[in-house]
Amino acid sequence: MSFSLPDFRRKWSCRGYMSAGAAMVTAALGLSLVLTERAEARKHTSPLDIFGIAAPRPRVAVHPAKIPLPRPRPEEAPKAPDEAPPEADGKPSPDKPGADKPAEAAPPPQKPVSACRLALTEEIAIAPSIPDIRGPGACGGEDLVRLEAIVLPDKRKVTVKPAAILRCTMASAIADWLRKDMVPLATSLGSTIGELDNFDSFECRGRNRVVGAMLSEHGKANAIDIRAIKLTNGQSIGLTDRTMSREVRERVLHSVCARFSTVLGPGSDWYHEDHIHLDLAQRRNDYRICQLNVWDPLPQVAPLLPAERPEEAPPREVAAKPEAQEGADDKAAEKAPAPAGKPAADGGKSQPHKPATKKRR
Repeated sequence: MSFSLPDFRRKWSCRGYMSAGAAMVTAALGLSLVLTERAEARKHTSPLDIFGIAAPRPRVAVHPAKIPLPRPRPEEAPKAPDEAPPEADGKPSPDKPGADKPAEAAPPPQKPVSACRLALTEEIAIAPSIPDIRGPGACGGEDLVRLEAIVLPDKRKVTVKPAAILRCTMASAIADWLRKDMVPLATSLGSTIGELDNFDSFECRGRNRVVGAMLSEHGKANAIDIRAIKLTNGQSIGLTDRTMSREVRERVLHSVCARFSTVLGPGSDWYHEDHIHLDLAQRRNDYRICQLNVWDPLPQVAPLLPAERPEEAPPREVAAKPEAQEGADDKAAEKAPAPAGKPAADGGKSQPHKPATKKRR
């Protein structure tokens, strides 16, 4: 039996035993290091202790410092002004939010009332305020009212039909114009004002309703179109009616041009032939436009046919011919010569001539 070292290593390999021994040695060394670190952790905290293996480091005892307290307030001392009274029965004050009552949001500040709104009282006009209008582009405005009626000095109300949506300044100007200028005019005609014919007020549009034109003052609630002023006796003052007297229309012209910055009527363009446009547009150097022609009254044209005779008219009298004139007429008839080419029949008496008839074919 032969024995050799290579055969021994091939049959009886010790690599597995040597590997297990090395692992055991490594584990023993690691355990000794862990025990050593835990012993050191009692004095110093390890920065790599992410699993909480090391024991916590004991805290240094803290001794409270003595802080001097203020002396108690004497009973005879006055109360501080900002000292709040104690709450009764532990209930919170109603104006202070409690634990179960959240703090309410503060209401928005109210918009200050304009001077025009304060001046336009119910003794002048029935014009309730309405919210501001914010339309497309620059349409709309602020400090708006709905002008429903104007109160005259004698407490009578002039109805605005339909109610006009205007700025307060424009509504105030219309009320002053009607009360101070139109009331005396109506009085001179023997009546009082009963209604104002509002043709157009606020409307978000361009000038003359042309697409793409500059924004009209109507779109800013700063203009009104008026056709007529109706009186209580049924008469109507047509501001552009040529059948009205020229004097009345000239008084209207002078009154509106003195109060408004823009006046457009007949003669300005064909858009304003049947009404007048009034606004308070602001221009440079207070420039004003007054284009309102007072045309002459229409001419009185005679009728083509005479009027029919009324039934109650007396009968017409036919003038009788005098006897002398009748005799002269008879003699002239007798002396009249007979027609040429025809002999006189029946003793020279003429017979009535019969018109020839034409036979039909």
